[in-house]
Amino acid sequence: MSERARRGRPGHDQQSVLRVAIGLFNRQGYDATSMGDLARELGLTKSAIYHHVPSKEHLLESAIDEALDALTASLDEVAATPGLDSGERLRAAVRGSVVVLVEHLPAVTLLLRVRGNTPAEAAALRRRREIDDRLAAMVRAAAEAGSIRADLDPLLTSRLLFGMVNSMTEWLRDDGDVESIADTVTTLAFDGLVGGSA
Repeated sequence: MSERARRGRPGHDQQSVLRVAIGLFNRQGYDATSMGDLARELGLTKSAIYHHVPSKEHLLESAIDEALDALTASLDEVAATPGLDSGERLRAAVRGSVVVLVEHLPAVTLLLRVRGNTPAEAAALRRRREIDDRLAAMVRAAAEAGSIRADLDPLLTSRLLFGMVNSMTEWLRDDGDVESIADTVTTLAFDGLVGGSA
């Protein structure tokens, strides 16, 4: 068998296979998508897919890790930024989470749909809980410092705040301006709908 025949059509690498897989998982659901579906979408033979990736779960894990790694890095960057008070830190975390969502929209969409049915999904849910705990701690610190309202339950505030951000996966498209979207969400979350420039 020639090298070209073994590799299938030229032009596919692990990243392009991953992008197509994420799209299929989001459209059809992970469980309902087969490696054969992916091969057809890419115009490859099923055996050629395994030249690029070892398994369907590996693709799921890679996609989920893309989203989780970006969210974790964003929070780490906020934590490492000197001179921010707790309120500014929370605001930066919200803004950063919006930027990550917009820049990694398909992967974040997939992350938010996992239910723990596979080892990769269970690991992802554990990592998501760790991120949620970090965000809730930031809300609590900002409330205790008086940077945000302290009369509201910090855990509920955190869930509502980041639930608003996560809901963007339902309507946002890839053609949005990242900075404008991040500014709008952050302003709405912290300054509300009333006030601002007339």
